[in-house]
Amino acid sequence: MTRSTVFAPFDIVEGDRKRGIVLLADHARRDLPEEYGSLGLPAAEFDRHIAYDIGVEAVTRELAALLDVPAVLANFSRLLIDPNRGEDDPTLIRQLYDGTIIPGNYPLAREERERRLDRFYRPYHDAVGAMLASVAQATGKAPFIFSVHSFTPAMQGRQRPWHVGILWDMDDRVARPLIDMLAADGGLVVGDNEPYDGALRGDTMFKHAIVNGYAHALIEIRQDLIADQKGILAWAGRLAPIVDAIDRRADIHEVKQFGSRTGPL
Repeated sequence: MTRSTVFAPFDIVEGDRKRGIVLLADHARRDLPEEYGSLGLPAAEFDRHIAYDIGVEAVTRELAALLDVPAVLANFSRLLIDPNRGEDDPTLIRQLYDGTIIPGNYPLAREERERRLDRFYRPYHDAVGAMLASVAQATGKAPFIFSVHSFTPAMQGRQRPWHVGILWDMDDRVARPLIDMLAADGGLVVGDNEPYDGALRGDTMFKHAIVNGYAHALIEIRQDLIADQKGILAWAGRLAPIVDAIDRRADIHEVKQFGSRTGPL
């Protein structure tokens, strides 16, 4: 008789919590619990951006090591449930994504939706909240949150010109210097709320940063730039001194309430 391995919904990378920085990776992995099989999809679909953010797990782990800071990574594919969406977001559990129908998500009973929230989504966000509270306790100050994502070079037939994008809402304490420093680094094309808008009510940054008044930014790195070890090491090495420099700014570890472009909190 074989026993199924218990599926952990998140992974913690340990680091010095007194540094005051927390790294997040919502879409780090493409894994599914054994009971879900492949959600009815061929294996090749899990090599695509629809299943996870290519290169992000390795970049996040390397960046955490370079900075000696903790990180929280989601261990489940975004096709199971997307941790970077609000619980009421219609794209929380996708039935169609970039031309691919996900059979295991259609139709989806209300009970199954709640099951995925309880077993995967909420434990991940609980872990993020616990990490932020632990860092705040260790420092006596507000933590600085840096969320790592990646984006596909082309979407729906359109090429994307950016090498990297920075997503933010009303609080630009991290976003503005991050954009400026990246733009000054080697001719990179840097997106300001591109290729996505950072004002997404209920997403990870809203839930943990905006609501709490913590300085933060979400970085999107183009996936072809971090698809191999050379690119992963190069980007982690590029980001480490930038994140460290921003962390030393006087206002980064203050609580500031800015509201949100998505509406009143």
